[in-house]
Amino acid sequence: MRKEIKETLYLGWPIILGNLSQMFLGVIDTAMVGAIHSSQLAAASFVNNLLTIPLVLGFGLTMAISPLVAHSIGNGLMNKPIVIAINGLFVAFFMMIFLAVGIEYSQHFLLNNMGQDKIVVELSDNYLRWMTWSMLPMILFMVLKQFSDGLGETKWPMYLSLASLPVNGFLNYLFIFGKFGFPRMELEGAGLATFISRFLLFIVIIILIIYKSAYKPYLQDVRHAFSLKIFGIKEILRVGIPSAVQYGMEAGAFAVSGVMSGWLGYVQQAAHQIALNMAAITYMVSLGISSAGSIRVANARGQGNIEQVRKIGYSNFSMAVVYGVICAVILFIGRSGLPKLFNDEMEVLKYATGLMILAGVFQISDSTQAVGIGLLRGLQDMKIPTLIVLVAYWIVGLPVGYFLAFNLKWEVYGLWVGFIVALSASALLLFFRFKYKANQ
Repeated sequence: MRKEIKETLYLGWPIILGNLSQMFLGVIDTAMVGAIHSSQLAAASFVNNLLTIPLVLGFGLTMAISPLVAHSIGNGLMNKPIVIAINGLFVAFFMMIFLAVGIEYSQHFLLNNMGQDKIVVELSDNYLRWMTWSMLPMILFMVLKQFSDGLGETKWPMYLSLASLPVNGFLNYLFIFGKFGFPRMELEGAGLATFISRFLLFIVIIILIIYKSAYKPYLQDVRHAFSLKIFGIKEILRVGIPSAVQYGMEAGAFAVSGVMSGWLGYVQQAAHQIALNMAAITYMVSLGISSAGSIRVANARGQGNIEQVRKIGYSNFSMAVVYGVICAVILFIGRSGLPKLFNDEMEVLKYATGLMILAGVFQISDSTQAVGIGLLRGLQDMKIPTLIVLVAYWIVGLPVGYFLAFNLKWEVYGLWVGFIVALSASALLLFFRFKYKANQ
């Protein structure tokens, strides 16, 4: 098992750092606008919650790319990965254009019919527009990142993602606070900075893949790859749509809870966003382990090595549990200090401190279910895991959270207890599903 853990970490640590850097783009935005006023923080939270579902649908679709590429390499099909990538770009482009146009035309309705404070609605308008259109280059970048990850070239996308952090921070400084002659745009400036950062990421990764020698063996048939193949698109959709639905339902549940927290006032909504940011940071590591496990399982499956599939899977679950315990301890110890990185208003900090404890409680379940989804995606087992996520979050977790928050008056804490129930149910069922599939 030690050998499997070592190999997963070797493949996964660049994915983890890349995921964390992308997560920190949002954290930087949140921290910098939160320094202005809690109403700006609440507006950022509201917009990010609105966009969570379409963004994660796109992200989930791209998660099909790396296991399909790894499976092709395991089968010895060296010309197929670039075909998968080109078809993935085609599917992702039209999907994100469709979603962005839909949001653009429904923006007025979305902002004014969600029960949010008037000040939050006013602040959200232009920020929502920039963040909506920034999804397109972000998801196109993710397609090429997943292509690279599936080839085992995980470090270069990581370097790009890390480089985007100071770029985004500097652009935020210019546009949010109006430095060096730029107008003071506050929250809208954060949206503009994010759009520019994501667009640059996409352009640079294209240049990297074209000119870096590590990718050249897989680009021999690149002209032929641009002739789109219905079978190739269907293959991506067969894995990508259930994957998108899985992540969409999970993220959608968190997004709905974010809207519900707004019904409790912008103070609790701001506290909810702070705790959610911290939980999302820890989740990025779990997602990296999940992605590495998915790639390794897909490659082993392509080689027909089922015993290796089992070893990879059980070692990944062990890593998830250990990591979850470490995160729980860190969040508990930092429950008072960490929220101060985002906001210094006493009322917000009071709620955020309690939410940090609850976020710590679900860490083991969160990491375990993330790993389970990735391993099953590597086996191309999609239908039952999708059903598990649906039941855990939407049939169990959200109703429990709503009941506790509004009927029993647990306020925002009740929403987070609902998360604990959903994640625990999902983690347990996904583990037994993998055990069943690995023993077939």
